[in-house]
Amino acid sequence: MPGNRRAIGGMEIITLTNIFLLAAAALMVVGIFSSLVASRFGAPLLLVFLVIGMLAGEDGPGQIHFSDYRATYLVGSVALAIILFDGGLRTRLSSFRGTLGPAVLLSTVGVVITAALVGVVAMLVLGLPLLEGLLVGAVVASTDAAAVFFLLKSGGLQLKKRVGSLLEIESATNDPAAIFLSVLLVELIAQGHGGLGWDVLLALGQQALIGSAVGVAGGLGLALLLNRFDLPSGLHPLLAVGAALVIFGLAAVADGSGFLAVYLAGLVLGNRPVRAIASITSFHDAATWLCQLVMFVMLGLLVTPSKVLDYALPALVIAVFLIAVGRPVAVWLCLAPFGFRSSEKLYVSWVGLRGAVSIFLATIPTLAGVASAEVFFNVAFTVVIVSLVVQGWTLTWAARKTGVALAEASHEVRRFEIDLPGQLDYELVAYPVMAGSPVLGHGTLPGWAQMLLVVREGAILSAEQAGQPRPGDYAYVLAPPERVGRLDRLFVPGENAPDVELAAAFPFKGDIRIGVIADLYGLTIAAHERDMTIAEVFAERFDDRPAVGNRVHLGPVALVARAVEDERVGLAGLIFEDHEDGRDRHILNGAALARLLAPRHMARKRARRRA
Repeated sequence: MPGNRRAIGGMEIITLTNIFLLAAAALMVVGIFSSLVASRFGAPLLLVFLVIGMLAGEDGPGQIHFSDYRATYLVGSVALAIILFDGGLRTRLSSFRGTLGPAVLLSTVGVVITAALVGVVAMLVLGLPLLEGLLVGAVVASTDAAAVFFLLKSGGLQLKKRVGSLLEIESATNDPAAIFLSVLLVELIAQGHGGLGWDVLLALGQQALIGSAVGVAGGLGLALLLNRFDLPSGLHPLLAVGAALVIFGLAAVADGSGFLAVYLAGLVLGNRPVRAIASITSFHDAATWLCQLVMFVMLGLLVTPSKVLDYALPALVIAVFLIAVGRPVAVWLCLAPFGFRSSEKLYVSWVGLRGAVSIFLATIPTLAGVASAEVFFNVAFTVVIVSLVVQGWTLTWAARKTGVALAEASHEVRRFEIDLPGQLDYELVAYPVMAGSPVLGHGTLPGWAQMLLVVREGAILSAEQAGQPRPGDYAYVLAPPERVGRLDRLFVPGENAPDVELAAAFPFKGDIRIGVIADLYGLTIAAHERDMTIAEVFAERFDDRPAVGNRVHLGPVALVARAVEDERVGLAGLIFEDHEDGRDRHILNGAALARLLAPRHMARKRARRRA
């Protein structure tokens, strides 16, 4: 009989394990398809996954009772390490130019200012001691990079270069600051410290210094390993993930910031020539999605809505203060020395979405045995929900209202990367050529890129056989890895790419002054643009990121960028626009241009003769 009981117990465990695997897989599939709904309606992706977790939880129809904070911390740490490593891997040091100082200040000092201001309010409305109030502030002090850029991308929003780079760097680097500030405060509370002192600042400095050293050394070492050893196909991405977790663990064991270390390791690796970088980044696309999904759903399972309601009122006060005062004050103080316009600071203040990191940090007090641990988790959850709903659905609208969005929406380019074993200077990238892609009207690729072959209607053609790209083609191009991002712009689909004949009708070199063209054809332009060249006007209007197909409108005509090299327009075409529907109706050949501009031009000539 005892043996039968053990057998039955073992079978029950197997059955429960299978049910758990089924439920986890079903939640993963639902979460993946829910991302399509989120992108269609502009809903914050994190909010969707949290709702799925809550519905599966004990207060929802799923009735899953989950309260394992230790497992949540373990899974959350691994997931955040991989997400931060991927964030560093995709950040280019070239984007740091002009924004590194303000971004780093905002992600460090800004986090401390936000935590302090929110902490004081939390202390008052929740009746907590000073350190516990500051812990509430630290938990909700960082922004969620994944949520921010998913919403910007789904809204087709293209931010001005300086603001976009600032938000990218700040949101990717402020998590480590919030994490080790929260961990430090938890340790002080657990040890019974009554306040802050120099030991706190020394501990913060130590974590930053050790984390930075381990991260940079680890990134250099990982790059050396990848380039030195010729691993079997498919193992390079696994080595990168494994090494990232080793770097994270080493820094944490050495009393440094593992999260800062793993981000810096990714940053170093992503900005060095590395073998198999295409397969590594492709693998991390899937790994990062999986980590976000698992972490968000697990955090949703932890939540008990009935308990959240007990703290709803003070949590709402904290959320409103954070959005309206805490984040804006930190942004204004940190960006004041760097010449940002008020509209730019206003938008950066608004893009302060809280996400999974805040809820993850709120689980640490429970693991540490802090008496009021329940307060931190439920308040943090409410703050995150309010932030995602209020700020998440208004990011695109706010960008257009504050003028930090470029006039033309961004379009996602589809790119397939293929490793070339044995060398690091070039990689092979494949693009589907879609209707409206600038490459159709551009005619040629930049000098540093070479078309190798084209797949057209099932046939493989050499570049010479294929000639000009056509819609429906797949173009395979050899290019330096660091310049592939520039190549993307030629293959971005869009509805307003210029026709080759249209844009070539009247070509002008980029070093010609706009004032000369305006005087020649009687066009009205802004006074400050008269002495600017075509290239300078495109750079100003498109925030130093002009692309083939961009337009500068000059009354009844427009200049269309035909060739862009190293962020500078080298050739532009003059076209005539029909402003009733925005379409190009006529090629500006000599006769058409004469009919359009001759009366004005002759009037100006007569005026000059009379003078």
